Amino acid sequence: MKWELLRKLLGGFLLVSLCLIGFSKPFQDYLHIPKSITIFQGDQINFAKAAEVSASVNQSVKNVNVQEQKHSLAITGKKAGHEEIFLELAGLPIKRVDVNVLKNFRIIPGGQSIGVKLNSKGVLVVGHHLVETKNGKVSPGDQAGIKVGDIITKLNGHTIEKMSDVAPFVQEAGESGNALKVTIQRDSGKFNTQIQPKKDESENIYKLGLYIRDSAAGIGTMTFIDPKSKKYGALGHVISDMDTKKPIVVENGQIVRSTVTSIEKGSNGNPGEKLARFSADREVIGDIKQNSPFGIFGNLHKMIKNGKYDKPLPIALSDQVKEGPAKILTVVDGDKVEAFDIEVVSTIPQKFPATKGMIIKVTDPRLLEKTGGIVQGMSGSPIIQNGKVIGAVTHVFVNDPTSGYGVHIEWMLNKAGINIYDDKEKAS
Repeated sequence: MKWELLRKLLGGFLLVSLCLIGFSKPFQDYLHIPKSITIFQGDQINFAKAAEVSASVNQSVKNVNVQEQKHSLAITGKKAGHEEIFLELAGLPIKRVDVNVLKNFRIIPGGQSIGVKLNSKGVLVVGHHLVETKNGKVSPGDQAGIKVGDIITKLNGHTIEKMSDVAPFVQEAGESGNALKVTIQRDSGKFNTQIQPKKDESENIYKLGLYIRDSAAGIGTMTFIDPKSKKYGALGHVISDMDTKKPIVVENGQIVRSTVTSIEKGSNGNPGEKLARFSADREVIGDIKQNSPFGIFGNLHKMIKNGKYDKPLPIALSDQVKEGPAKILTVVDGDKVEAFDIEVVSTIPQKFPATKGMIIKVTDPRLLEKTGGIVQGMSGSPIIQNGKVIGAVTHVFVNDPTSGYGVHIEWMLNKAGINIYDDKEKAS
């Protein structure tokens, strides 16, 4: 007991001395260790860069017991209703860290080029035009207060799903002289208005003076597949209408295989682009349930392979991603998925779902020669670091096509409705 008391007294004296004479950098590092951390089984916990101390956590944190003699740091595990680790310096407890240990979750990385077909809820207004009437040129839609970006969801109380649904109502209202009752979905909410179709004298048909669209198509890259549920995520960013620049509100959609036919190389101020075509059989391989800021999500009808990483890989949470070398999986020729070198320039350990969590830079000479860097159609390409899926490519820097943003995989999985937190913790 006397020796134990003496050890603590000496340890306390040493700690105070370190603080007073300015040699307390390790102590400051330990104090900056977060009060709680979330890791996967088998992951390394890096407690302090200066101390270079880490502990491997398996089934239970109570098995952790690491001694670092360099700075007299002791890490001991203890279980008292929840997982926790006590950090000691010079024999004195200085920090208790709550540790949430998650099951080892794995996904299959993508990289395949996919064709995307979206059908919007209702029909989207993408512009106005003038109708040549006997009394002059007018746009009935503009006069009714309908704006570009509005979605027409109902006409005379009937649900509108596609463009062909609109014409019969317009002709009927024009011939009867009755105003057409229109239900509009706008950013601010739903509202009703009326519009009186006008007869186009040159074509002898009634028109609304509106340009409308009910679908969109393009290409992108598959990011991940959950081998258990067959849920997938792709693109890493929202799909917006090319005219209104507003996100497309999805009614339904499909993904198909696509083949890259050529590349328009990117340059300063001019983003490049993958040119691709839908596969000849146009076989639908999955549906689209969501079009969100984190990408498109849905379910696969059948499993697909990339030929590079067809076995599930673990993932990294946003605070586990490190600056340094990584790889992306993508297609630049035909349908062959290849791995290319990149650098994670910076990463933000986000606590809540947010886009643009990483800045990445293409370093692979082959990819730079072929594409100039990140090009349109590459969005969704999975990013792999140290054998883990960490995120996906999202946007290119217009003035520097070699660099761009990435989104953390944690948030894409969250938006896909995949719970990686084992009901212990949920992302907001």
